[in-house]
Amino acid sequence: MRKASRLFEIIQILRLARKPMTAAVMAETLEVTVRSIYRDIAALQAMRVPIEGGRGIGYIMRPGFDLPPLMFSIEEMEAIVLSLALLERTADEELKQAARRVNRKISGAVPAPLRQAMDNKALYAWGTIAQPPVGFDLAIVRRAIRDERKLTLGYRDELGRASERTIRPIALIYYSQTANIVAWCELRQAIRNFRSDRVERCAAAEDFFKGDGDRLREIWTSGWTETTIPA
Repeated sequence: MRKASRLFEIIQILRLARKPMTAAVMAETLEVTVRSIYRDIAALQAMRVPIEGGRGIGYIMRPGFDLPPLMFSIEEMEAIVLSLALLERTADEELKQAARRVNRKISGAVPAPLRQAMDNKALYAWGTIAQPPVGFDLAIVRRAIRDERKLTLGYRDELGRASERTIRPIALIYYSQTANIVAWCELRQAIRNFRSDRVERCAAAEDFFKGDGDRLREIWTSGWTETTIPA
């Protein structure tokens, strides 16, 4: 997590806390070291954020420090709650952590009546929770899509045949049981779908395909007959 995001998270944690929060608890929540929390607290205090407390006793936020409220309708809040709950059922661990941070940020920024819509536990997403891929993290695929960077895969098809692929990833499709990587396969010279649970190895390549992602997505979404063919 970048420092700027971490500072914002600490503010949100302290604004919502009903009792002093120790650096150890915040460090566990944000998955950083206690020393990092101490440095971040000092940085926030230097920026005149009204944080009081100290090591061993915990920290609190003095009343009066607030961020501009986010304005949503009740229906919009319920849509956010359900969307975040659905993300919890994917196999993408990084996105699930991001969803929890979004929940905390929104809970700390919206007025009390809307906060109740997030806290009343009335909306649930049910069904199978997808297992994360064994050989890699889906975060590397999302970054490659954003950066338009090629990936190298060790892949095994539905018949168990292994192959090495270099792909240009353009989309991720999340299903209840797995996720599919949509990509231009340089071996097949076509758009292919790669099931993440059949990927044995995934790494970022040295080469990029800058400026070509949108064109490949247009091919994929145009209904081209080969887009549905598995890898």
